[in-house]
Amino acid sequence: MQNTEEIWRLADAKKPEFEALSDRVWGMPELAYTETRSCAEHTAMLREQGFRVTEKVAGIPTAVMGEAGEGGPVIAILGEYDALPGLSQEAGVAEPRPLPGPGFGHGCGHNLLGSASLLAATAVKDWLAANGLPGRVRYYGCPAEEGGAAKGFMVRDGAFKDVDIAISWHPAAFAAVQEAVSLANTRIDFSFVGRASHAAAAPHLGRSALDAVELMNVGVNYMREHMPSDARIHYAYLDAGGVAPNVVQPTAKVRYLIRARDLVELRRLIERVRKIADGAALMTETKVSSKVVSGVSNLLGNTPLERAMQSNLDRLGPPPFDDLDRARAAEFQATLTEEDIAASWRRIGLPMRKGVSLCDVVVPLEVRGAPMMGSTDVGDVSWVVPTVQARGSTYAIGTPGHSWQLTAQGKLPAAHKGMVHVAKVMAGTAIDCLRDPALIEAAKADLAARTAANPYEPVLSPDVQPPFDMSVTAA
Repeated sequence: MQNTEEIWRLADAKKPEFEALSDRVWGMPELAYTETRSCAEHTAMLREQGFRVTEKVAGIPTAVMGEAGEGGPVIAILGEYDALPGLSQEAGVAEPRPLPGPGFGHGCGHNLLGSASLLAATAVKDWLAANGLPGRVRYYGCPAEEGGAAKGFMVRDGAFKDVDIAISWHPAAFAAVQEAVSLANTRIDFSFVGRASHAAAAPHLGRSALDAVELMNVGVNYMREHMPSDARIHYAYLDAGGVAPNVVQPTAKVRYLIRARDLVELRRLIERVRKIADGAALMTETKVSSKVVSGVSNLLGNTPLERAMQSNLDRLGPPPFDDLDRARAAEFQATLTEEDIAASWRRIGLPMRKGVSLCDVVVPLEVRGAPMMGSTDVGDVSWVVPTVQARGSTYAIGTPGHSWQLTAQGKLPAAHKGMVHVAKVMAGTAIDCLRDPALIEAAKADLAARTAANPYEPVLSPDVQPPFDMSVTAA
C-alpha cells in the first residue's frame, strides 16, 4: 500500500539510524540487568533525538525513560534490549555457528524490539512538534524481560502512574495484533541446609540437603497431575551441594518457576509448592528457606486499543518483503522441522500454506489460534494502564523463539523491514489516541471493567528487590 500517512513518512525518514541501533545492540548481547552498553546506546539515541531523559528509572541502573511533548495525554511505548545465554550465533548464517565469547545472543529479538519502539516514539515526537498539538510520548527502555520482571518493579514503584496508554510489540513470524494471553509467574529460590558428614564412615550423622531438593522435585512432579492443564512448573539446580560424592551435601538450592493462567491460580500453586518444600525438609531433617526472585502478572487485553491497532495494520498492509528476503528466509526454514513450521501457523490461527517462508498477510483481529503461552512483564503494565501489543513479522515462519535461528536472522534486511513496519503500526496507534480523547476514555473504561472484580495485586511484594545478580552465574 502506498504510504501516504504523515506518521509513517516520519518513521521512514529516520529508519536508517534505528536499523543501525538495532544492529549495534545485536552485537553487544547482555543478560538481564547487565544491559549497560545496550541501555547506553538507547540513552544516547534518546538525547540525540531531543527527548528529555530520566535514567535509572525505579532505581534500576539499566532502565531509562525519554519524554517529549507538553501537556495532554501521556502515551508510553515500551522497549526492551536484554539477550539470552547460550544463543550466540553468527549473523545471517543458516547453520549453528556460535561466536567467540560468553555465548550470549539475541534469540528473542529484543535488539529489534527496543529499536522499533524507540523509532515509533521518535516519529510520534516529531508528529507532535510538526502539528503543534498537546500530548506527551514516552519511550521506556525496560531491561530484564527475560526472567527479571523489571516492568513489574517499575509498575510497583510508580513509573507508569501518570501514563494514559501503553503500546508495545514483540518479534514474531506474522504481522498481527498480539492476543492478550500469557501466564502469570514467579521465580522462587528454595535453599535447604542439612549437615555434612562422611558418606561412608558416618552416614547416619549426615542430613542431605540434596536429598531434600530431590524429594521436593518428586513431590512437585506428582502434583502436576493435579493442577490446571495450562499451568506450568519448571526448576533448575543452582547449587547441588558440591562435587564430592563421599560427603553428605550440607547445602542445596533450587530455583522454581511457577506459572498459571491468572494471579489467583498462581497464588494457589505457590502455596502448594511451598508445602511440598516444607515436607521435603521434614522428611530429611533439614531446614528450608525461600526467596522470591521475580514475578509477573498475566496480560489483560484492551478491545478499543486492539481495534485501533488492527486498523493501522489493515491500512498499512503486510511488511514489504521481496523475493530476496523470502529466499533468505527459506534457507532458515530448511533447518526447521515440519512440526516447527506447522506450529507457527497453528499458533497464529491460519491454515498452513506450504512454501511460504515470510509473512505476506495481515492476520485479522478475529482470528484466534492455539497460543503457546509464555510469560511477560508487560502483563503488570496491562493491569494499571490500558495496553496493546503488536506482533511484528521479522523472521522466517516456523522459527522457534529462543533459538540460534532467531539470533541469526536478527540483522537481515527482512528483520529491518519488519522492525520499521511495526514501528509504523505502533506510532499510528499512538496518533489515533492523541487525536481521539474518546478512544483513550474507552480504553480506560475497558480496563476498569476487566479489573473491577479482581483488582491488581502485584506478585512482587514491597520487600522484594530487583535481582540485579540473577545473571552473574550465566556470565
